[in-house]
Amino acid sequence: MTTSATAALDAGDTPASAAPPAPKKAKPAFRVLGAISSAHMINDMMQSLILAMYPILKGEFSLTFGQIGLITLTYQLTASLLQPLVGLFTDRRPQPYSLPFGMASTLIGLMLLAFAPSFGVVLLAAAFVGIGSSIFHPESSRIARLASGGQHGFAQSVFQVGGNTGTAIGPLLAAAIIVPFGQKSVAWFGLAALLGIVLLLQVSRWYATHHVAAGVRKQVAAIAPYPRKVVIGAIAVLLVLIFSKYFYVAGLSSFYTFYLIERFGLSVQSAQLHLFFFLFASAVGTVLGGPVGDRIGRKPVIWASILGVAPFALLLPHANLFWTTTLTIVIGLVLSSAFSAILVYAQELMPGKVGMVSGLFFGFAFGMGGLGAAVLGLFADWTSIAFVYKTIAYLPLLGLVAALLPKEKRKG
Repeated sequence: MTTSATAALDAGDTPASAAPPAPKKAKPAFRVLGAISSAHMINDMMQSLILAMYPILKGEFSLTFGQIGLITLTYQLTASLLQPLVGLFTDRRPQPYSLPFGMASTLIGLMLLAFAPSFGVVLLAAAFVGIGSSIFHPESSRIARLASGGQHGFAQSVFQVGGNTGTAIGPLLAAAIIVPFGQKSVAWFGLAALLGIVLLLQVSRWYATHHVAAGVRKQVAAIAPYPRKVVIGAIAVLLVLIFSKYFYVAGLSSFYTFYLIERFGLSVQSAQLHLFFFLFASAVGTVLGGPVGDRIGRKPVIWASILGVAPFALLLPHANLFWTTTLTIVIGLVLSSAFSAILVYAQELMPGKVGMVSGLFFGFAFGMGGLGAAVLGLFADWTSIAFVYKTIAYLPLLGLVAALLPKEKRKG
């Protein structure tokens, strides 16, 4: 049993282009993937509570759309700046028990949010949530890869779907609990954070046993599949695609409830239900991207998921309520399949630097989401949310740059 587990882990850290013929029947560590995905769900559910609380916070503190965007910018910027540094550090010195500390930081942010007396404290709460994410995501992504049994896209999709599911259920929980019972009811979600800490303690124990103690801690002699210049160019293209995806998603999700309330006259709770439809569709789409990429390659999935959403994005600002809901579900399904494929593609471009690559891409995604929310919030104050939706509809056309990615070097 120990031998097969070690083989599976070694396969997870060996670049596809340099790997010897690995055992065909290496199995993913499903219990570990399930635990890390569940912890991701809890982590991102608590983050999404901030997003779902925007209408409440706007009324409580008389916020402008620019200030709403600043909340998103704060928690996503703290995460984006720290994640690559955390990933780079843990590539060299793995920290198996850092994950529970990340969840504890998110718990502190949640408690501050529940009892925040001012907008400044709301921003501080958002910063603690961002710090928690900066610790959680790079190491968790590494663990998902180590537990993949060589099925890297599948493992990243399982990990990501937990986060997307948590993001999706946040608005439902906000509608059911926070809207009727007020801001202080957020404190009850601290119980979920405590559960997350317990789960992550178990994952950390597995990680310490199978990664550090088994000797995977030492860096493998990683061979990049392409020349340095090609790798740098490909990483730049992938970052442009991340910008396109997350700037668009920031505008769509941060102001979606306000858009529905303003344009169609929906109640706050009804608007949050529609936000759930979009976010749940994103979770479902995430499941598909990784396994499909394992079968047909990452590049076709990246190409189809970002550029493929452009026609629906362009139609969205002109649709009625029924078609707005339908189009956002399609957009969520298609667009969300990109990230797992992008992340695994980048990890294979830079083998041996899983933590740094994961931190860079999670961090850049968070940063673009935060910057997008802040910039588009100011834009909405100056113009209107409807005008913002018409403007961002062109962003998915940047998916054309996926044509510049080098052809993948497939196994066997």
